[in-house]
Amino acid sequence: MIVPKPITFRHRPGRFVLDRHTSLTADPALGEVAAWLRGELGPLTGGELLPGGRGTETISLGLGDLAPEAYRLTVGDDGVRIVAGGAAGAFYGAQSFLQLLPPAAFRKAAAGPLTAPGVHVEDAPRFRWRGCLLDVARHFMPKHEVLRFIDLLAVHKLNVLHLHLTDDQGWRVEIRRHPRLTEVGAWRRESQAGWNGPMDGRPHGGYYTQDDIREIVAYAARRHVTVVPEIDLPGHTQAAIAAYPELGNLDTPLEVGTTWGIGENVLNVEDSTIAFFREVLEEVLELFPSPYVCLGGDECRKDQWRASPAAQRRIAELGLRDEEELQSWFVHQFDAFLTARGRRLVGWDEILEGGLAPGSVVASWRGDLGAVAAARRGHDVINCSNTEVYFDYRQGPGEDEPVPFGTVLTLDDVYAFEPIPADLRGDPAAGHILGAQCGVWTELIDNGRHVDYMAFPRLAAFAETVWSPAERDLADFRARLAVHLRRLEAAGVEYRREEGPLPWQTRPGVPGRPEDPVEWQAQLAAWTSNLRGLA
Repeated sequence: MIVPKPITFRHRPGRFVLDRHTSLTADPALGEVAAWLRGELGPLTGGELLPGGRGTETISLGLGDLAPEAYRLTVGDDGVRIVAGGAAGAFYGAQSFLQLLPPAAFRKAAAGPLTAPGVHVEDAPRFRWRGCLLDVARHFMPKHEVLRFIDLLAVHKLNVLHLHLTDDQGWRVEIRRHPRLTEVGAWRRESQAGWNGPMDGRPHGGYYTQDDIREIVAYAARRHVTVVPEIDLPGHTQAAIAAYPELGNLDTPLEVGTTWGIGENVLNVEDSTIAFFREVLEEVLELFPSPYVCLGGDECRKDQWRASPAAQRRIAELGLRDEEELQSWFVHQFDAFLTARGRRLVGWDEILEGGLAPGSVVASWRGDLGAVAAARRGHDVINCSNTEVYFDYRQGPGEDEPVPFGTVLTLDDVYAFEPIPADLRGDPAAGHILGAQCGVWTELIDNGRHVDYMAFPRLAAFAETVWSPAERDLADFRARLAVHLRRLEAAGVEYRREEGPLPWQTRPGVPGRPEDPVEWQAQLAAWTSNLRGLA
C-alpha cells in the first residue's frame, strides 16, 4: 500500500475518517511539519483542520526515542498518531499517512469525508543519501516546475535534490559579481534535436535569480529535501567561457554550446580563473546551505591543455606527471576552499584518476568500479550508476519511445538496483556508501511533461532501493505500485504506462541514439580499464 515499502506494516482494527471536524495536535518542535500537513489536508476537508483537541477525530504528531528520520504511525478509530525521532521522521510519517487515503486525495481537492484503514507502521530509511539529480542546464526548467518536482521527491521520501546548474549549454544561476554568466551564458541560439539530429533553430534559455534560488531551497527544506548545487568545472564550461573568454584556452570567441556530447572547451588553469570561480562559489555558498557542493570534474578533455603553453608551464612548475594530475591539482584548489568554509566537495568518479583530496565525496556513475575504488580508499560514495539509475535512458526497446536514447532501463531493472556494489558486500568499506542517486539528465528532455514520463514510475522503484530494507519482492512492489500509479495520475503526473507511451507522449521524427552494441561495449571497456587500476 505504501511506497517506498516500510520496515513493518500491519493492519489493525478500525479506521480513521478525515473530515471537517478533524483536529491536529503537534509537539512544538514539530510545528513546521504540522503546518505543512494542515496545508495538505485542508483542501481535502474543505477548510482548515481544527486546533488541538477540539475535533472529533484527531491527528497527533509527537517525539519519541527514535532515529531522526524514523517514525511510528498508528491509525484507527481512536485517531492517527505519528511518533518520530525528529521533524524529518514526522514528515515521512505524515507522507505515509497521506498514502493511506484514497488515491483521489492526491488531487488536493475537497472530496467529502475520506477514510484511512487501521494500520501500524514502523519505519526508517536504509540510507541517508536518497537523491535525484535534475539537470536544468541542458534544458531550463521554470521555477514552478522545480518546486513541483521537489514535492514529488518528498512523496517518495527522497531527501536530496542535486541541481545541475551549469554546463556547456547553459549557466542557470545568477552570480551578481559576474553578471555575464547569465546575461550571455544562460542563452543559446538553438539546440540539437535528438542526440545526433538536426538543429531546431529555436533559441533556448533561462536562469534562476538569487531570490528564485532562495525560494527553491526554502521550499525544499520544509519538505526535508537538501538542494545540492553543481557548478561544473574544469570541463562542461563552454557557457561560462562564452560569457568570459579569458577563462578559456583559445584566442577565438565561443558561443554557448548548442550540441550534446563531451565538449573540448575547458577552463584554463590560470590563477585568475581559480580566483574567478572562488568568487562564484562564495555566492553559491550564500545561497545553498547544503554541507555538500558538487564541482563536477567529469568528462574533462585534455586536448586544449596539451596544446596550451600556459598549461604545460603549470605542469612543469608544480612537478606534475601529466594533465590528469593537473586536473587533480585544479580540483584540490576548490576542495581546500570548500573545506575551509565547512563544506564538502562532491565530484564525479573521474576525480579519482589523478589523486583525490581526503574529504571529497565521489559520485560514482560509471558502473560500480569507481564506488569500490573510492570506498576502499576511505572516501564517502554516492552510487549513481548510469547503467542502473540514469532516467534519460530509454524504458523499452524499439523506436516508440519519445526519444529512444541509450540502453534499455526498465522499471524492473531499476527495482533490482542495489546501492552497495557486490564487491563491497561484507567489506567494512561498504560503510562509506552514503546512499544512491538517480539522474534526470535533460539533453533530450525539454519540458516538465517529458520529465514526468522519463522519471515515473522508475523513480518510485528507485526510492524503494534507497529507503527500504535490502530484501526485494518485485511482485509485492508491483501490487503496491498499481495503487501508487493512481495517486500519481491524480496528482497530474504523466508517467509512462507499462504498455508504452500514450499517443500524446510520443514525438515521431525526433532522432535519438539507438543502442549501438559495438560503441557501447568499447566505451565500457575504456571506463573499466581506467577504473580497474584504481580499485
